[in-house]
Amino acid sequence: MTSLITQYLDLQTLTVIFAAIAAGATVLTLAMPLMVTDTLGKRMKAVALEREKIRQRERERMAHGNKISLRQSPKVYMKRAVDNFNLTKWVGMEEARAMLMQAGFRGQAPYVTYLFFRMTMPVVMLLASLFYIFLIIDLDYPPMLKIAISIGCAYLGMHSPNLFLKNKIQRRQVSIKRAFPDALDLLLICVESGMSIEAAFRKVSEEVGTQSVALAEEFTLTTAELSYLPDRRQAYENLAQRTGLEGVKAVCLALQQSERYGTPLATTLRVLAQENRDMRMSEAEKKAAGLPPKLTVPMIVFFLPVLFVVILGPAAIRVMALQ
Repeated sequence: MTSLITQYLDLQTLTVIFAAIAAGATVLTLAMPLMVTDTLGKRMKAVALEREKIRQRERERMAHGNKISLRQSPKVYMKRAVDNFNLTKWVGMEEARAMLMQAGFRGQAPYVTYLFFRMTMPVVMLLASLFYIFLIIDLDYPPMLKIAISIGCAYLGMHSPNLFLKNKIQRRQVSIKRAFPDALDLLLICVESGMSIEAAFRKVSEEVGTQSVALAEEFTLTTAELSYLPDRRQAYENLAQRTGLEGVKAVCLALQQSERYGTPLATTLRVLAQENRDMRMSEAEKKAAGLPPKLTVPMIVFFLPVLFVVILGPAAIRVMALQ
């Protein structure tokens, strides 16, 4: 066994093994671009076919006189609990509706669901923590400390719906922020070609859907609001409130000024598109600048031990062989 270990720990054998691993990794790296297939055409074709199926199905439903509901109705037991406990008064918040809109949830059903989970999550977390602490693991702590831990879990459960919404809003805003400069360029092209702002929003919402579904949804809603709201400025304000992004707010303000004072829209959109692109680049540079401090701990934990083994390994092997 000792001779076998010595044979496998020989410097020449280790060099051959690491060289083979490096050669295999190099070949795999060079072959990866050749193995990647472009599935965008297939996906676009599948989306087009699915869209036609949906349209055909909706035409059949309308032909048979079925009622189509664009808003979801809240669950009966959730609605009953919210009404019985008057959660709209005790738990409801005005900023909760704004957070729900920014997260992409619209209508009364998401608000009722939010209030229901805001009430039930503390109770569920409290009972679950009490059952786990007192019966499952049986911690050797004083009872008051166990109860305090359970109360902390209940407090965490009370704020868990807000944490979920903030996470959803953050992901949605990142998706919108990445696609917004390109959407502004498309909007500028549509406006300079002579389209109205409603037609431009509709066209951009159709084209930008492959890059950001959230932004396409917001532009579609803005197109609908521009069509039926008596005050067009309200549609732009709603778009700014639903997104919560400074770049979108600046564009909405420029569109409101164009509606009110008749200022040229193409020049404003060109400048704002460049500003949003510069903003996106500055955020990428900020993340790149913050990368070295974040890599310090992984390098100390994972890279330095391996480096020490590679450098000091042959010397240790020779010392062990001499002994």
